[in-house]
Amino acid sequence: MQPRNMSMSGVVDLAAVKAAGEAKAKAEQARAEAARTGGAGAVSPAALVIDVDEAGFERDVLQRSAEVPVVIDFWAEWCEPCKQLGPLLERLAVEYNGRFLLAKVDVDANQMLMQQFGIQGIPAVFAVVAGQALPLFQGAAPEAQIRETLDQLIQVGEERFGLTGIVVDPDAGAPGAAPAEVPAGPYDALLEAAASALDANDFGGAIQAYKNVLVDDPGNPEAKLGLAQAELLGRVQSMDPQAVRKEAAENPGDVDAQIAAADLDLVGGHVEDAFGRLVEAVRRTAGDDRNTARLRLLELFEVIGPEDPRVTAARTALARVLF
Repeated sequence: MQPRNMSMSGVVDLAAVKAAGEAKAKAEQARAEAARTGGAGAVSPAALVIDVDEAGFERDVLQRSAEVPVVIDFWAEWCEPCKQLGPLLERLAVEYNGRFLLAKVDVDANQMLMQQFGIQGIPAVFAVVAGQALPLFQGAAPEAQIRETLDQLIQVGEERFGLTGIVVDPDAGAPGAAPAEVPAGPYDALLEAAASALDANDFGGAIQAYKNVLVDDPGNPEAKLGLAQAELLGRVQSMDPQAVRKEAAENPGDVDAQIAAADLDLVGGHVEDAFGRLVEAVRRTAGDDRNTARLRLLELFEVIGPEDPRVTAARTALARVLF
């Protein structure tokens, strides 16, 4: 699933609606009541990420949105992009230290919520601010873009509704909160062994070590990056650069030749050239050849990292030639 443009137009509209003043008043009233009853105490970092179902939606999302913006992550176990986006949002929730609350909704178990929000594809991310819902984005998106959206959301929550977030105490217990998930690892030894193999040009050993990590933890970012690098270096290890480039120049329609040259481009630091070559190969070809070039381009994106602006630009170029 390609991420849609992460527009904050919904937030702007929200700030302009006639109900904004009423929502702010309700938010202030709710915070005052929480303070009076002692219900607005500090929470632990683990309580910043919660699982929400239909039964608890009003309490855990609508009511909480009177004190802090609530970001809702609609996901499913079978959704591969969700496995990338979910951990990123969870990490950001802890890093933002109470400026927003992350509510995770399993769409398979909460079909009614999915229908009420009009969700047609996942992952989908919404926010609720002072009881009012707005769409944020759909699909796995770059971290920098997600941060920008969160910053705008928090700013609107503060300026329009007086939402200052919740207090986080690392030592505080959160009654009823689920304990923080324990990583499936530890993988330090495997990752260190893989890095050592990579440094020693034992690319086969490095590839296997990284794969061993990914068997148990498919979303491990260090293992995914290391595997992509090891596979790339393994491919170019026995290449004759001059012969590869000559073949690519003489046969622009040969997908295998262009892929080999793109690998060399990337290893040589010519990132834009590598991406541009494969985007052009996708444009020129069809069927299996086109898919082969596309998949290699996606592999090279993993080597550079999804947040790199060159990857973002190449993804846009790829979308143009595909659609």
